[in-house]
Amino acid sequence: MKIFIIIPAINEEQSIAKVINDIPKKAVTEIIVVDNGSSDNTMSEAESAGATVLKENERGYGAACLKGIQYINNKKTDSDDIIVFLDGDYSDYPGQMTKVIKPITEENYDMVIGSRILGRKSGTVEDGALLPQAVFGNWLSTRLIKLIWNYSYTDLGPFRAVKISALKKMKMTDRNYGWTVEMQIKAAKLKLKCTEVSVSYRKRIGISKVTGTISGSVKAGFKILWVIFGSILKT
Repeated sequence: MKIFIIIPAINEEQSIAKVINDIPKKAVTEIIVVDNGSSDNTMSEAESAGATVLKENERGYGAACLKGIQYINNKKTDSDDIIVFLDGDYSDYPGQMTKVIKPITEENYDMVIGSRILGRKSGTVEDGALLPQAVFGNWLSTRLIKLIWNYSYTDLGPFRAVKISALKKMKMTDRNYGWTVEMQIKAAKLKLKCTEVSVSYRKRIGISKVTGTISGSVKAGFKILWVIFGSILKT
Protein backbone atom coordinates (compact mmCIF):
# COMPACT_ATOMS: atom_id res chain seq x y z
CA MET A 1 0.00 0.00 0.00
CA LYS A 2 1.39 3.38 -1.05
CA ILE A 3 0.61 6.57 0.85
CA PHE A 4 0.94 9.94 -0.88
CA ILE A 5 0.68 13.30 0.89
CA ILE A 6 -0.63 16.37 -0.95
CA ILE A 7 0.06 19.74 0.67
CA PRO A 8 -1.30 22.85 -1.11
CA ALA A 9 0.73 25.91 -0.11
CA ILE A 10 0.82 29.67 -0.69
CA ASN A 11 3.53 31.71 1.05
CA GLU A 12 4.21 29.18 3.79
CA GLU A 13 8.02 29.51 3.95
CA GLN A 14 7.95 29.76 7.75
CA SER A 15 5.91 26.61 8.26
CA ILE A 16 6.24 24.22 5.31
CA ALA A 17 9.48 22.56 6.47
CA LYS A 18 7.98 22.02 9.94
CA VAL A 19 4.99 20.28 8.36
CA ILE A 20 7.15 18.05 6.16
CA ASN A 21 9.59 17.18 8.96
CA ASP A 22 6.76 16.08 11.28
CA ILE A 23 5.26 13.62 8.77
CA PRO A 24 6.04 9.97 9.70
CA LYS A 25 8.42 9.34 6.78
CA LYS A 26 8.63 5.55 7.10
CA ALA A 27 4.93 5.22 6.36
CA VAL A 28 4.89 7.57 3.37
CA THR A 29 5.71 6.91 -0.29
CA GLU A 30 5.97 10.54 -1.41
CA ILE A 31 5.25 14.02 -0.06
CA ILE A 32 3.96 16.41 -2.72
CA VAL A 33 3.81 20.15 -2.09
CA VAL A 34 1.80 22.08 -4.66
CA ASP A 35 2.92 25.69 -4.71
CA ASN A 36 -0.11 27.81 -5.53
CA GLY A 37 1.57 31.06 -6.51
CA SER A 38 3.90 31.83 -3.62
CA SER A 39 5.98 35.01 -3.69
CA ASP A 40 8.31 33.82 -0.93
CA ASN A 41 10.66 30.83 -0.51
CA THR A 42 7.98 28.16 0.01
CA MET A 43 9.18 26.08 -2.95
CA SER A 44 12.85 26.04 -1.96
CA GLU A 45 11.99 25.31 1.70
CA ALA A 46 9.79 22.38 0.65
CA GLU A 47 12.44 20.98 -1.68
CA SER A 48 15.13 21.27 1.00
CA ALA A 49 12.89 19.33 3.38
CA GLY A 50 12.62 16.48 0.86
CA ALA A 51 9.27 17.06 -0.81
CA THR A 52 8.40 16.84 -4.49
CA VAL A 53 7.32 20.36 -5.49
CA LEU A 54 4.76 21.06 -8.21
CA LYS A 55 3.54 24.45 -9.35
CA GLU A 56 -0.09 25.42 -9.97
CA ASN A 57 -0.44 29.02 -11.10
CA GLU A 58 -4.22 29.12 -10.85
CA ARG A 59 -5.02 30.29 -7.34
CA GLY A 60 -7.38 27.98 -5.52
CA TYR A 61 -7.19 25.23 -2.92
CA GLY A 62 -9.01 22.79 -5.18
CA ALA A 63 -6.84 23.66 -8.17
CA ALA A 64 -3.73 22.83 -6.15
CA CYS A 65 -5.21 19.55 -4.90
CA LEU A 66 -6.22 18.55 -8.43
CA LYS A 67 -2.67 19.25 -9.62
CA GLY A 68 -1.33 16.86 -6.99
CA ILE A 69 -3.88 14.20 -7.89
CA GLN A 70 -3.03 14.49 -11.58
CA TYR A 71 0.65 13.91 -10.73
CA ILE A 72 -0.19 10.81 -8.67
CA ASN A 73 -2.51 9.43 -11.37
CA ASN A 74 0.46 9.38 -13.75
CA LYS A 75 2.19 6.92 -11.43
CA LYS A 76 1.58 3.22 -10.99
CA THR A 77 -0.92 2.95 -8.15
CA ASP A 78 -3.32 0.37 -6.73
CA SER A 79 -6.95 0.94 -5.78
CA ASP A 80 -6.15 0.58 -2.07
CA ASP A 81 -3.38 3.20 -2.12
CA ILE A 82 -4.12 6.29 -0.07
CA ILE A 83 -3.87 10.05 -0.56
CA VAL A 84 -3.63 12.22 2.54
CA PHE A 85 -4.46 15.92 2.28
CA LEU A 86 -2.74 18.21 4.74
CA ASP A 87 -2.39 21.98 5.07
CA GLY A 88 0.99 23.70 4.92
CA ASP A 89 0.45 26.21 7.73
CA TYR A 90 1.36 23.89 10.64
CA SER A 91 -2.09 24.15 12.23
CA ASP A 92 -2.56 20.39 11.92
CA TYR A 93 -0.35 17.84 13.64
CA PRO A 94 1.24 15.84 10.78
CA GLY A 95 2.35 13.13 13.21
CA GLN A 96 -1.32 12.19 13.62
CA MET A 97 -1.37 10.95 10.03
CA THR A 98 -1.12 7.35 11.22
CA LYS A 99 -4.27 7.90 13.29
CA VAL A 100 -6.10 9.38 10.32
CA ILE A 101 -5.28 6.53 7.93
CA LYS A 102 -5.81 3.73 10.47
CA PRO A 103 -9.54 3.19 9.72
CA ILE A 104 -8.62 2.71 6.05
CA THR A 105 -5.73 0.32 6.61
CA GLU A 106 -7.38 -1.70 9.38
CA GLU A 107 -11.14 -1.42 8.80
CA ASN A 108 -11.35 -0.85 5.04
CA TYR A 109 -12.92 2.62 5.20
CA ASP A 110 -12.91 4.67 2.00
CA MET A 111 -12.40 8.09 3.57
CA VAL A 112 -11.45 9.47 6.97
CA ILE A 113 -11.89 13.09 8.05
CA GLY A 114 -9.62 14.47 10.76
CA SER A 115 -12.19 16.30 12.86
CA ARG A 116 -11.10 19.42 14.71
CA ILE A 117 -14.58 19.64 16.23
CA LEU A 118 -14.12 16.25 17.91
CA GLY A 119 -10.65 17.40 18.95
CA ARG A 120 -12.17 20.53 20.46
CA LYS A 121 -14.54 18.41 22.53
CA SER A 122 -11.65 16.30 23.79
CA GLY A 123 -9.56 19.37 24.66
CA THR A 124 -6.81 18.97 22.04
CA VAL A 125 -7.58 22.14 20.07
CA GLU A 126 -5.66 25.24 21.08
CA ASP A 127 -7.78 28.18 22.24
CA GLY A 128 -8.34 30.59 19.37
CA ALA A 129 -7.17 28.15 16.69
CA LEU A 130 -10.69 27.59 15.34
CA LEU A 131 -12.23 30.96 14.58
CA PRO A 132 -15.98 31.48 15.27
CA GLN A 133 -16.81 31.73 11.56
CA ALA A 134 -15.12 28.37 10.94
CA VAL A 135 -17.01 26.73 13.80
CA PHE A 136 -20.36 28.08 12.56
CA GLY A 137 -19.61 27.20 8.93
CA ASN A 138 -18.77 23.63 9.87
CA TRP A 139 -21.89 23.34 12.01
CA LEU A 140 -24.20 24.62 9.28
CA SER A 141 -22.63 22.62 6.45
CA THR A 142 -22.51 19.31 8.28
CA ARG A 143 -26.11 19.74 9.48
CA LEU A 144 -27.26 20.32 5.91
CA ILE A 145 -25.37 17.23 4.69
CA LYS A 146 -26.98 15.16 7.43
CA LEU A 147 -30.43 16.54 6.63
CA ILE A 148 -30.16 16.06 2.86
CA TRP A 149 -28.02 12.93 2.45
CA ASN A 150 -28.19 11.36 5.93
CA TYR A 151 -24.41 11.27 6.34
CA SER A 152 -22.96 12.35 9.67
CA TYR A 153 -19.91 14.60 9.71
CA THR A 154 -18.78 17.15 12.30
CA ASP A 155 -16.11 18.98 10.30
CA LEU A 156 -14.99 20.01 6.81
CA GLY A 157 -11.38 19.98 7.97
CA PRO A 158 -8.61 19.74 5.37
CA PHE A 159 -6.68 16.95 7.17
CA ARG A 160 -8.14 13.82 5.59
CA ALA A 161 -7.26 10.49 3.98
CA VAL A 162 -9.02 8.82 1.08
CA LYS A 163 -8.47 5.70 -1.00
CA ILE A 164 -7.42 6.44 -4.56
CA SER A 165 -10.22 4.17 -5.80
CA ALA A 166 -12.80 6.24 -3.89
CA LEU A 167 -11.31 9.52 -5.09
CA LYS A 168 -11.59 8.39 -8.71
CA LYS A 169 -15.28 7.60 -8.20
CA MET A 170 -15.85 11.09 -6.81
CA LYS A 171 -14.57 12.82 -9.97
CA MET A 172 -13.64 15.97 -8.08
CA THR A 173 -13.97 19.28 -9.94
CA ASP A 174 -14.05 22.20 -7.51
CA ARG A 175 -11.02 24.46 -7.88
CA ASN A 176 -11.27 26.69 -4.83
CA TYR A 177 -13.22 27.03 -1.57
CA GLY A 178 -15.70 24.20 -2.17
CA TRP A 179 -13.15 21.38 -2.37
CA THR A 180 -13.65 19.76 1.05
CA VAL A 181 -17.45 19.96 1.08
CA GLU A 182 -17.65 18.64 -2.50
CA MET A 183 -15.62 15.60 -1.46
CA GLN A 184 -17.83 14.89 1.54
CA ILE A 185 -21.06 15.34 -0.39
CA LYS A 186 -19.89 13.06 -3.20
CA ALA A 187 -18.82 10.45 -0.64
CA ALA A 188 -22.32 10.60 0.83
CA LYS A 189 -24.04 10.40 -2.56
CA LEU A 190 -21.86 7.42 -3.52
CA LYS A 191 -22.56 5.84 -0.11
CA LEU A 192 -18.88 5.35 0.55
CA LYS A 193 -17.71 4.02 3.89
CA CYS A 194 -16.63 7.12 5.80
CA THR A 195 -15.71 8.01 9.35
CA GLU A 196 -14.03 10.73 11.40
CA VAL A 197 -11.23 10.69 13.97
CA SER A 198 -10.44 13.34 16.53
CA VAL A 199 -7.38 15.43 15.65
CA SER A 200 -5.50 18.17 17.46
CA TYR A 201 -5.31 21.69 16.07
CA ARG A 202 -3.27 24.81 16.85
CA LYS A 203 -3.01 28.41 15.71
CA ARG A 204 -1.50 28.48 12.24
CA ILE A 205 1.76 30.17 11.37
CA GLY A 206 0.86 33.34 9.46
CA ILE A 207 -2.59 34.61 8.45
CA SER A 208 -5.22 32.37 6.90
CA LYS A 209 -6.09 33.17 3.28
CA VAL A 210 -9.70 32.15 4.02
CA THR A 211 -10.91 32.64 7.61
CA GLY A 212 -8.22 35.21 8.34
CA THR A 213 -10.02 37.90 6.31
CA ILE A 214 -13.64 39.03 6.11
CA SER A 215 -13.71 38.75 2.31
CA GLY A 216 -12.16 35.28 2.42
CA SER A 217 -14.70 34.08 4.98
CA VAL A 218 -17.62 35.45 2.96
CA LYS A 219 -16.37 33.94 -0.30
CA ALA A 220 -15.73 30.57 1.33
CA GLY A 221 -19.12 30.52 3.05
CA PHE A 222 -20.95 31.43 -0.14
CA LYS A 223 -19.08 28.81 -2.18
CA ILE A 224 -19.71 26.05 0.35
CA LEU A 225 -23.44 26.75 0.36
CA TRP A 226 -23.40 26.99 -3.45
CA VAL A 227 -21.83 23.51 -3.67
CA ILE A 228 -24.32 22.05 -1.20
CA PHE A 229 -27.45 23.41 -2.87
CA GLY A 230 -26.03 22.79 -6.35
CA SER A 231 -25.53 19.14 -5.37
CA ILE A 232 -29.18 18.89 -4.34
CA LEU A 233 -30.24 19.74 -7.89
CA LYS A 234 -27.94 17.01 -9.21
CA THR A 235 -29.25 14.38 -6.82
